[in-house]
Amino acid sequence: MKLLIINGPNLNLLGKREPGIYGSQTFEEFFAQLQKDFSSITLSYYQSNIEGELITKIQEADELFDGVILNAGAYTHTSIGIGDAIKAIKTPVIEVHISNTFGREEFRHQSYISPNAKGVILGFGLQSYILAIQSFLLK
Repeated sequence: MKLLIINGPNLNLLGKREPGIYGSQTFEEFFAQLQKDFSSITLSYYQSNIEGELITKIQEADELFDGVILNAGAYTHTSIGIGDAIKAIKTPVIEVHISNTFGREEFRHQSYISPNAKGVILGFGLQSYILAIQSFLLK
């Protein structure tokens, strides 16, 4: 099984950015642990702060991966283009968020990704990614 994790804007700042919400571990540290814990599958990782690059990566992932785990960050709430890219591919996408977006500002309650995603996992910190991986393994 091959899974691609895609992170959007500001997620490159994990470990530094608002540790009360996002924790103190960098994503690179977390990803290295994921690769050890899920050594029976191939995990790839991509991060960009640029909307068009995220859309291109989603399109490129189609049929090359068994699944995509996407944390589009703030683009979740603003990008019709990312939602359309997910709708356009056959590879299933799971939307993840580290924080509970419904417990935050009102604008974070809207997602252009959710209607096109296989599922949504949010509010479990970095464990949200683990839950998404596990959901693909339950096939």
